[in-house]
Amino acid sequence: MARTPMSAPGGSSLAGDQATAPILFVTLSLDVGGAERHLASLLPALARRGWPVSIYCTNRLGAFADDVRRAGVEVIGPPIERTAGAQRKMHRLRATALAGSRLVGVIRRLRPAIVHFFLPEAYVVGAPIALALGVPVRIMSRRGLNLYQRSWPGVRSIERKLHRRMSGVLANSRRVVADLAEEGCAPERIGLIYNGVALAGLDLPIDRRAVRDSLGIGPEAFVIVVVANLIHYKGHADLLAGLAGVTDRLPACWRLVCVGRDEGARASLVAMIGELGLSANVVLLGVRSDVAALLAAGDLAVLPSQEEGFSNAIIEAMAAGLPQVVTDVGGNAEAVIHGQHGLVVPPRDPIALGMAVARLAGDAELRARMGAAARERARARFALSACVDRYETVYRGLLAGSRIGDLDLD
Repeated sequence: MARTPMSAPGGSSLAGDQATAPILFVTLSLDVGGAERHLASLLPALARRGWPVSIYCTNRLGAFADDVRRAGVEVIGPPIERTAGAQRKMHRLRATALAGSRLVGVIRRLRPAIVHFFLPEAYVVGAPIALALGVPVRIMSRRGLNLYQRSWPGVRSIERKLHRRMSGVLANSRRVVADLAEEGCAPERIGLIYNGVALAGLDLPIDRRAVRDSLGIGPEAFVIVVVANLIHYKGHADLLAGLAGVTDRLPACWRLVCVGRDEGARASLVAMIGELGLSANVVLLGVRSDVAALLAAGDLAVLPSQEEGFSNAIIEAMAAGLPQVVTDVGGNAEAVIHGQHGLVVPPRDPIALGMAVARLAGDAELRARMGAAARERARARFALSACVDRYETVYRGLLAGSRIGDLDLD
């Protein structure tokens, strides 16, 4: 059913009925990844709070689409589904053009009061359309550092121009805020909202022994868990090299369990595992829906990323009570305070990674203390409910004509 058109922020039709103002999210997909998992939690939560929520995926629907749809969110796919792998340039351009054309129809049908863009491609394609069609409130969420601009000629200039036309720009870490400010985004347009995770699912009793048995891992093993798609910049190769250098300092029986979709790095990682003689120690599980159970079966979580925005995987591991070793990129060190909830090491430094893992592997008391502190920090700072509260504050504030810089997002 078509929705009633909304007037500009501050107009009477919005000011009196903000709780029911329709929101359209625009992203690439609802596949398995950090931004996608965040949206798969956020959108149903907003729908439960009474917001009419829709999401348009410009590339493909993805693994979370059905779950999001069942939660009462309208999920709209593109005219042509694009796969995650490499594609010919002309096919990509045609698919992008058709996706933009469909977005025009989606906005005209839904008449959203707010359009919220996630990920650079969706922003660059969709924001000009939202501007041309007069959507009252336009928001962009930056989920990672702007290193991608080095590979996309012209995108930096396009984004700088679009930033000035957005009602608000949201970051998920202080380092992303710094990037946006350096790109010329006015401070009063920038807001910071950390990721949030649903803690209830991580509180369920889990049979640690049964999970290990299902993986062929004994109860005595020291288990390191990495939750990250197999992409070169996630740093799996750095971690493997680091572990190979400290095998004499690790428990006799140790396992590295890697959870995540192959984004082109699996073959090289499998070869590296064989070359380093770690085939008996490393398990590549691929995509899993039981991440909470896998974390419960672990002793230590590691995120060895070379670049990052703010990782859901980190706060999920914190909520599960695991100490962590993380690299000092993006918001990692904003979540894991060095020496309190785990150890923070430089990126692209296999030796530092290996030594940090070895230190925690050899000190069960330190792991227990850091794990308990991590669980408490996750509950106090990164609960999904608080994250959704902050998004609502932004939406209501912008609809009422406020600036993000004047809103209380703490």
